[in-house]
Amino acid sequence: MIEELLPDSVVTVEAYGHDEAENTRLYPEEEAVVAQAVPKRRREFTVVRSCARRAMEKLGVPPQPVLPGERGAPRWPAGLTGSMTHCDGYCAAALVRATDLASLGIDAEPDGPLPEGVLDAVSLPQERERLLRLADGHPAIHWDRLLFSAKESVYKAWFPLTQQWLDFSEADIDIRVDDAQTPQGSFRAELLVPGPVVGARRLGHFDGRWIVGRSLVATSVTVPHD
Repeated sequence: MIEELLPDSVVTVEAYGHDEAENTRLYPEEEAVVAQAVPKRRREFTVVRSCARRAMEKLGVPPQPVLPGERGAPRWPAGLTGSMTHCDGYCAAALVRATDLASLGIDAEPDGPLPEGVLDAVSLPQERERLLRLADGHPAIHWDRLLFSAKESVYKAWFPLTQQWLDFSEADIDIRVDDAQTPQGSFRAELLVPGPVVGARRLGHFDGRWIVGRSLVATSVTVPHD
């Protein structure tokens, strides 16, 4: 599902369910990270790294540990950039050669409404107004959850370029629908703080894609070099 949102240069591996955790061995360095974790956290940690290692193999890179760095961002092998996501029953990793993209972010969420009070905490007033208009035309989609996922993808693409926190209120996301029959589309995140410098230019926005299906909401952001 995630691969539908990304360019051909990006390799994606997905896993539905967490049975794969039983047959996946962590590296000792990874084992130390989740030694005290609850079973759910350990399963998700394990399966998403299995996805990441299979993506490495597809790119011709020997499988190796994926350890969390600052603010939990994954530390990728030299020459690669990527993103991982997991939620109940689903894990995915997306990897690309750093020469092909400056950064990317992916996120998947269960296809359901956000818990009460969360939308107000993660959105801007103008974003909530747009969600109301979207809901009028497409009431079956949980737009609040989609907005949350888009903000997660934006942050995951932002952090490797800046090494700085990006608050939910510092990106204004405008979601667009491709057509009335297909639950997918695009979005633009206007950065309300100075954006990262990529090449010779400072970015003012990120562009992304979204899709709904298989009881999931999924989003992605890709940041090209040019």
